[in-house]
Amino acid sequence: MASLSQALRVAAACPRWRPAQRLGLQALASAAGPTTEKNVPYQHTLKEEARDPSAAAQGPSQPLPSTASVVVIGGGSLGCQTLYHLAKLGVTGAVLLERERLTSGTTWHTAGLLWQLRPSDVEVELLAHTRRVVSHELEAETGLHTGWIQNGGLFIASSRQRLDEYKRLMSLGKAYGVESHVLSPAETKALYPLMNVDDLYGTLYVPQDGTMDPAGTCTTLARAAVARGAQVIEKCPVTGIRVRTDDFGVRRVAAVETEHGSIQTPCVVNCAGVWAGAVGRMAGVKVPLVAMHHAYVVTERIEGIQNMPNVRDHDASVYLRLQGDALSVGGYEANPIFWEEVSDKFAFGLFDLDWDVFTQHIEGAINRVPSLETTGIKSTVCGPESFTPDHKPLMGEAPELRGFFLGCGFNSAGMMLGGGCGQELAHWVVYGRPEKDMYSYDIRRFHHSLADHQRWIRERSHEAYAKNYSVVFPHDEPLAGRNMRKSPLHEEILSRGCVFQERHGWERPGWFSPQGPAPVLEYDYYGAYGKQPHQDYAYGRLLGAEYTFDFPPHHTLIQQECLACRGAAAVFDMSYFGKFYLLGPDASKAADWLFSANTRRPPGSTVYTCMLNHRGGTESDLTVSCLAPGPQACPVAPAFEGDGYYLAVGGATAQHNWCHITTVLQDQGFRCRLIDCSEDLGLISIQGPASRAILQEVLDTDLSDDAFPFSTHQLVRAAGHQVRAMRLSFVGELGWELHVPRASCVPVYRAVMTAGAKRGLVNAGYRAIDSLSTEKGYRHWHADLRPDDSPLEAGLAFTCKLKSAVPFLGRRALEQQQAAGLRRRLVCLTVEENVPMFGLEAIWRDGQVVGHVRRADFGFAVGKTIAYGYIRDPSGGPVSLDFVKSGDYTLERMGVTYAAQVHLKSPFDPDNKRVKGIY
Repeated sequence: MASLSQALRVAAACPRWRPAQRLGLQALASAAGPTTEKNVPYQHTLKEEARDPSAAAQGPSQPLPSTASVVVIGGGSLGCQTLYHLAKLGVTGAVLLERERLTSGTTWHTAGLLWQLRPSDVEVELLAHTRRVVSHELEAETGLHTGWIQNGGLFIASSRQRLDEYKRLMSLGKAYGVESHVLSPAETKALYPLMNVDDLYGTLYVPQDGTMDPAGTCTTLARAAVARGAQVIEKCPVTGIRVRTDDFGVRRVAAVETEHGSIQTPCVVNCAGVWAGAVGRMAGVKVPLVAMHHAYVVTERIEGIQNMPNVRDHDASVYLRLQGDALSVGGYEANPIFWEEVSDKFAFGLFDLDWDVFTQHIEGAINRVPSLETTGIKSTVCGPESFTPDHKPLMGEAPELRGFFLGCGFNSAGMMLGGGCGQELAHWVVYGRPEKDMYSYDIRRFHHSLADHQRWIRERSHEAYAKNYSVVFPHDEPLAGRNMRKSPLHEEILSRGCVFQERHGWERPGWFSPQGPAPVLEYDYYGAYGKQPHQDYAYGRLLGAEYTFDFPPHHTLIQQECLACRGAAAVFDMSYFGKFYLLGPDASKAADWLFSANTRRPPGSTVYTCMLNHRGGTESDLTVSCLAPGPQACPVAPAFEGDGYYLAVGGATAQHNWCHITTVLQDQGFRCRLIDCSEDLGLISIQGPASRAILQEVLDTDLSDDAFPFSTHQLVRAAGHQVRAMRLSFVGELGWELHVPRASCVPVYRAVMTAGAKRGLVNAGYRAIDSLSTEKGYRHWHADLRPDDSPLEAGLAFTCKLKSAVPFLGRRALEQQQAAGLRRRLVCLTVEENVPMFGLEAIWRDGQVVGHVRRADFGFAVGKTIAYGYIRDPSGGPVSLDFVKSGDYTLERMGVTYAAQVHLKSPFDPDNKRVKGIY
């Protein structure tokens, strides 16, 4: 058989970045004698079954029912896990349809690795559930072994930054009870004698990591689901999704059509993997994913490799999976091959391996385990996998079609995430919401303009694939798919040195550089596919300098923006905020139900509020401004009769907010319209002690406290342009927001800058906003506040109208939580030592881990690192304020603990004087 070194020599003799040559195993092995058919590690379970003539019989494996409560499409890891968890929730009449045989798409050739630690608390929880299901629960329920092997996992660090990343994972793992150890090179060598450790800084060892057998796992899941009343029907391709339109004009799932009949159902779950896009098109649903070739090779026997842990060498972009007495070797490359035309006939199939593409993995593998250089290759495995623009799965109910759920796009991690995601998807279907915070996976995170934008999807998916093994730095930004949505002030602030961030297509100001403009250029694919990489790329240089777990080099520039806001004034372009009008006869009824705070206020009032789900979790925080009706429409004042509200929501979550509100309006049958004016209006915010004096020169109205109180808004003219001015603050200072028609943004901004020139006004970005709001204790949605966090736990009880009798979505859950006592609370902690923190640090109280940090930043006015996280009582009891105050706290950063002080109020201006203009 060919050896890895032979493969390396053959690939080295061929030019790089050319089209796939389809060298395959045969070409490499021709000198070594005859070869056998290409195979995979699981050939004795499913491959032989696929070759069995009886398996090729036409027709479904059993008759189709005429109706079903839920139809799951796709019999891979996610389909089987979702069906199993639906059955566990008591759903009867659930059906899984598989066009060929279980696992025949992408699951059958997966490496089956499970790593417990990732730089996301939610993913750690999802992985933990998968591990429980596969290693224990299924076998206890069915008596069948799933093929789980616990041989441990070893993360390799050949740089100081990589080791720091792994130490962060270790600290997070302590909050979840995941055992892990940082090992020295010598300790690593003792654990894994065949490993070259000469270039290592250290490793992270997780003893309870392991591997799964996809065939054994999926077969056991299917049997367990069927035993609970579900049906699994193989050899039954889906050909269409029938849709009906209800009396309110809402599209809903009606039936699934197949080659062998149709099944009436109100609910479909698309778990079709690489083929999920085609299933989505049947229903008119956008599924933003691409298909790529993803490969590994299986070696011949290696003496001494038995019982070794699986290895992930991120810096070499390679993994080594124990395969009995051999290794599977694979990874992620910069030039993956796109599967341009996905075949609907592909089953239990493989592509020829392109050795040009795979070469870098061979080099990394041989460097890490030198004995691989002379080890033969038993088989090559190159199959299709689906990848998404942010390397996160696509889950949840599609915004275009009620009753159509997604569970696809798992970026080759479907086996390891399948159990946790299958459980959450089942909860989504049954209860309308998952139990955990799944926003990062929710299909509603993508703005509708991007969800079918093929160039954006392709670019972002490529970059996410190529950077899958890159260090996850706190301030990283994508280079692909940029400049899709721009503020009206984009060119204006770019010329003033703005360094942009990207959030779901929007370019928003991150911070301002004195070095001049740093535009984001067209994506260069990191030099892959024959493209020339950008040279002397200013934005790339600035971004690369941010790749650190220390204070970034631009820390002092962000400090200047923050202190200017505290001492004089700063102007922020917040145009990327979502801006909606809620209008119509039932607008007030809808507002009562949607918003946790009382929004029945006089026109001119603005209310900060939350929107909740039925479990009392927070779907959003936003401001709601009560409008006066009027007959004449303009961008800042729509024409309407009856009741009307203007909603301002975070730009990164605007699509999520839109979908949540729309779903509630549909479910409750409220007669009102939700109008998106996000692209029509800009938002310029001026904050700081000098903001009143600056704006008094620009606006044609009295800005005194009596004439313009806090939390109010007025239609005024700014430099001759009509705008809606709101007296609000998100940084804890005197300040106003100007909501401006798009065409008026540049002249209004220039007028503000001119008036502010003599009063110390500076441009500032979201890095300053993050610091200032952290210092003031203002909550950030999806950091401090998520769909599984209640306002009571987050210290936002004042946003809930619980003292009134008005019902609202989530009220019952809040009342139950209030009566039972809070089992966790969000706390603020400060650290005296000058040390950076970014989140995921473990929180210790009296020598016990009680939680982890959700968000952290440096507060420049107080001169301290500030962190927020939820804590629990290890005894399981309610977390009282006395419990919070009475403990001694430390924060663990990368394995080192730092003394911390807990605060019940904001560490900056706790009496809220500054927002009132009291300085």
